[in-house]
Amino acid sequence: PLSTWSDNGWYLIEATGSDKNGMKITERKYVKVWSPNGKGKTPEPLVVLPQSQQAEPGGTVTVHTVSGYTDLHLIRQIIEAGGKPVVSNVSYDGIPIVWTRKVSESDRGGLVVNYVTVKENRVYTGQSFINVPWTNKDMSISWETHRDKLLPGAKETWTMVVKGNKKEAIAAEMVATLYDASLDMFRPHAWNVYGLFPTLNTYINWNTETGFGQRHGEQRNFYKPEETGYYEKFYDQLYLMPGHRRYGRDMMSRMGGKGAVSSAAMNESVQMADMPAPPFPPKVSALAKVEEGRSESTIAQASDKMPAAPPVPTFRTNLKETAFFYPQLKTDAEGNVRIEFTMPEALTEWKFMAFAHTKDMSTGQLQGSVRTQKDLMVMPNLPRFMRQGDKMILSTKISNLSDGDLNGSAKLELVHAVTGLPMNLPFKLVEHTKSFTVSKGQSTTASWSIDVPASMYEPVTVRIQATAGAFTDGEESAVPVVTNRMLVTETLPLWINGTGTKEFAFDKLLGSNSSGTLAHHALTLEYSANPAWYAVKALPSLMEYQNECAEQIFNRFYATALAAHIVEQSPRIKAIFDKWKADTDALNSPLSNNQELKSALLQETPWVLEAQTEAEQRKRIGELFDTYKLSQEHEAASEKLRELQLPDGSFPWFKGMQADHFTTQYIVTGFGRLRQLGIVAATSGPAKDIAEKGLRFLDRNMKRHYDNIIRSKAKTTDQHISYADIQYLYMRSFFKQQPVSTEQKPAYTFYQTQAATYWSKLNPYLKGMIAIALNRAGNKAVPTVIIKSLKETAIRNEEMGMYWMQPGEGYWWYQAPVEAQALLIEAFREVNPEVATIDAMKTWLLKNKQTQNWKTSRATADACYALLLTGTNWLSRDPQVTVQLGNTSVSNTSQASEAGTGYFKLRIPGQEVKPDMGNISLNVTDKETNAASWGAVYWQYFEDLDKISKAATPLELRKQLFIERNTTRGPELQPISDGNSLKVGDKLVVRLEVIVDRDMDYVHLKDMRAAAFEPVNVISGYSWQGGLGYYQSTRDVSTNFFFDHLRKGKYVLEYPAFVSQSGNFSNGIATIQCMYAPEFASHSEGIRVNVTP
Repeated sequence: PLSTWSDNGWYLIEATGSDKNGMKITERKYVKVWSPNGKGKTPEPLVVLPQSQQAEPGGTVTVHTVSGYTDLHLIRQIIEAGGKPVVSNVSYDGIPIVWTRKVSESDRGGLVVNYVTVKENRVYTGQSFINVPWTNKDMSISWETHRDKLLPGAKETWTMVVKGNKKEAIAAEMVATLYDASLDMFRPHAWNVYGLFPTLNTYINWNTETGFGQRHGEQRNFYKPEETGYYEKFYDQLYLMPGHRRYGRDMMSRMGGKGAVSSAAMNESVQMADMPAPPFPPKVSALAKVEEGRSESTIAQASDKMPAAPPVPTFRTNLKETAFFYPQLKTDAEGNVRIEFTMPEALTEWKFMAFAHTKDMSTGQLQGSVRTQKDLMVMPNLPRFMRQGDKMILSTKISNLSDGDLNGSAKLELVHAVTGLPMNLPFKLVEHTKSFTVSKGQSTTASWSIDVPASMYEPVTVRIQATAGAFTDGEESAVPVVTNRMLVTETLPLWINGTGTKEFAFDKLLGSNSSGTLAHHALTLEYSANPAWYAVKALPSLMEYQNECAEQIFNRFYATALAAHIVEQSPRIKAIFDKWKADTDALNSPLSNNQELKSALLQETPWVLEAQTEAEQRKRIGELFDTYKLSQEHEAASEKLRELQLPDGSFPWFKGMQADHFTTQYIVTGFGRLRQLGIVAATSGPAKDIAEKGLRFLDRNMKRHYDNIIRSKAKTTDQHISYADIQYLYMRSFFKQQPVSTEQKPAYTFYQTQAATYWSKLNPYLKGMIAIALNRAGNKAVPTVIIKSLKETAIRNEEMGMYWMQPGEGYWWYQAPVEAQALLIEAFREVNPEVATIDAMKTWLLKNKQTQNWKTSRATADACYALLLTGTNWLSRDPQVTVQLGNTSVSNTSQASEAGTGYFKLRIPGQEVKPDMGNISLNVTDKETNAASWGAVYWQYFEDLDKISKAATPLELRKQLFIERNTTRGPELQPISDGNSLKVGDKLVVRLEVIVDRDMDYVHLKDMRAAAFEPVNVISGYSWQGGLGYYQSTRDVSTNFFFDHLRKGKYVLEYPAFVSQSGNFSNGIATIQCMYAPEFASHSEGIRVNVTP
């Protein structure tokens, strides 16, 4: 009763009850009550209470403000959705303050009443939000005709009525859909309309931090606190066993009205003809026709005069997940919307959604659900696919929704999806009929054991039906059958540095006679006699820029100047370019070459655009080295740089921005490199003026930094040199003809001394810059020590050459590995010009290009500078290469080879492949040089999946399967072994271990699954795991991982799956391959898994 709340203040509400075990349960809740007519005053310093939290135009809102104090000065602020805040001063003397207002249409969106006061050196605030909703924009949608329980395949007509906020008929448009509600398990779906009309933010508060802040005490602990571990426990979520529907999968389409099947959506399945299967059953009785329009209970109550006849089973084939989607429905004159459709035949719950709107953006929504069901229902649990040689148990759930117990039989029929011929015998289906008994409102199961024939390549139609008295149900689905044999590609990289003979053993090919099921497909040899030309092919990327930034405009100038110099130094190069124009295949991206040797077609990967971009860049190589166009491009780039340069000599990143020190230093350094090469274009005309203006700006900047150090009275013997200062010294060393001014000389000398003192604390990149700068300045002692230190810390590898371990790629310019290697080559060439050492360093750059795409213009420019213009002239090489495959000899003199790179390729058909071809001898004859060359042998063969043994190259892959068991210590992973078999319902964890000995770009990993495994992550997308980012795509037969960049190291990937079928299955293999260099590939071994029911 109201008398209970007569006193203002706090109340305790206590509710007592008992649980199912009789244990007493008590719930307590504290509430604050205040009423204008209540007794007593509130103990709170400030309370702001609205009479009602929502109001409509035409009504009145009232806000009460009370306090436990008797004298207060308050500031009141009224905020409207569309107006300016109104501020006023209010005095409180112990009597409640009442604020009232007549609500108008302009108040829609809400009102906020804010109060603030200060008492006893404390600030108090209070707020009340009154919602004035946009109900004038609301529409109502209601059903006129609608049923919530339907028969599968029934023809329906639904009518909805759309009315305005005053219940009037209005003209509106509507979008409506009906889809399988279980799809929301993957990603919830809803139509939300936000922000159409202004609404006040309810979190508008007074800012009290300025005058009334907080201060915290500081406690210093002089003891080491005990470290406590953090443990987070995750509980398993309910997993619904996969049934006869496949939600959101890219799977083969279901059998249509005539049984047609399409296999285009599933590239991993075998091809099949698109032919109709004969209808099943061939005839439909009159009784069955009556059944379509009436419920089964009505049929059971048919006239006694009609003779009893056994029901004729019909199969549900239309298992679509979307019943309809109508994007533009319109109301009639009375505001009605009528929808006519045929329900799909899946037995499930369906979610209906409708959204209507008018021209003035009045909106309304309607949601609901319907269920398709029958008195007797079969719900098969079918796999996504079948694999040849698998032994599996097909099962179905049989549900009884009738008014009594049922006894009946369930039948399995297997039919060839193309020809319609019975397939029970090939699948060894002996007992295709099973008896069952199911109580009212209960379910039971029926199961059949089948063996998938090794000769089956086409999809099979699975028909499961159940009959009990007058009730019948059946479902028909097409299941693809994939081969258990696989075209395996084994790779063996070939390489040699310099000339000589090198022996290789292709062990797997040598032992190929040990398998009775292995069939050779082909043996392919490819070899690049002079890979240094791949750097030339990368040069056009410097000309392709999408942004008008200063750096990329300069790179265009740099590329044209460098190209002109290359042509001038070696006329033979121009002749090779002309040959490349005629042979367009020579200019393809490595991503698009050798498709027959790769694990995935380029079109199936996320890197189609990258391949097209690189190919387009390479095809412009003829334009790059065209003398006339060189001159034009060179002048255009010079003019753009001149316009971009600021009056003080600096460059902004983009036009209109402020001066950027690093961009300016990068451009002036590039001019210095061109001068060092003696390129006239960099020492005359506009380029000369641009470089010298930039140089003067950088000199002034260096002097300003030095003055700041002196002005701050810092100890000059401490380290003050920054990374930018070191880059300045390197840049300045190119301009000996423009010496540092007398005024700037002390600063320049200071930084030289700093560099000579603190070089040992820096990374190899910066050490190389210091060595070059000091060596050119006449200091020979320190650079010699630096080069000696770099030699001691370098990594030498027979294949990879000489390089330095980088702490990891970063975003800063001094953390770039390609640019660092290029500069160190320059440092060694000037300080310690040992040809063998420099060639070993160039080898690393070339091997880096073998597996990676130089993505930045800076990396490409620096790498080309180092490869083409330092050390031995590798471009002038014309080596002779001979590869001995057993008794078969292959040479670049006997095979057609690509100009420049000397690339040649030979394919030996399977019938000519011999095991002794695994004994491989590589011989390279040329003038004395240490230049690298490389190639690969690809052996392709067909083999049963479960008989494939693992293989590894510098890219290695391992695969393990684990069962996740819940123990007293939490979830544990237990490896699958003979004593630890799988059961239906087990949670499986697939672990993939990737080991790579060098950085690689564009790597594809494909993990095949057994037909018994149902993946959990079915939505494709970008993922991050174990410090590695990748795109994951789940297909019916496999899970695919795509890595843009894979750094040298070891990675572990895991993904979950559930066991959904019982039997004996081939689990397939996992394969990994660098799409940029397909000779680097690996795969795991094939195994079989046994699953008990």
